[in-house]
Amino acid sequence: MAKAPISSATGNLPVPAEVIERRIYLIRGQKVMLDSDLAELYQVLTKNLNLAVRRNLDRFPEDFMFQLTQDEFQNLRLQSATSSSGYGGRRYLPYAFTEHGVAMLSSVLSSKQAVQMNIVIIRAFVKLREVLATHKDLAARMEKLEAAQKQHGSIIAVVVEEIKKLKQPSPTPPKRRIGFTIDDPKA
Repeated sequence: MAKAPISSATGNLPVPAEVIERRIYLIRGQKVMLDSDLAELYQVLTKNLNLAVRRNLDRFPEDFMFQLTQDEFQNLRLQSATSSSGYGGRRYLPYAFTEHGVAMLSSVLSSKQAVQMNIVIIRAFVKLREVLATHKDLAARMEKLEAAQKQHGSIIAVVVEEIKKLKQPSPTPPKRRIGFTIDDPKA
């Protein structure tokens, strides 16, 4: 069953939400999208997107956009199984845009497609944040249940030990002999 395309206030877009969500990566502990993915979604060349960003660098501080290191780029290529950058490939390391950086792109790129895609991408970031918050809540609840289970388990272990002690026959004092005893100092 095919998913319905994402719709925005400005019209329908032919990009399913899953396509955008799959292009959001976790790098340096932040959810980001790469310049090449954004350029494809905005239907512009990656070099034109980066040129527009370079012309407005004061709008993109480090927490909005950063350039990947060679190691980060290699790890990302291995994870996403992309081909190596041979002839016609990338000459520079890609830029990663956080949610705020993507929002700022709407002021740099003014095409109708860019504005529409920006709305959809921001919604995908928000949805991802909500899903992660739900998972954090569930994880916290699971930890609480595990702690309660451990506490109950230790209480049950103590009760079982006490029951075992009750089942064991108690040691009886030695039986006294019946009869008279004579205190004989010679004996």
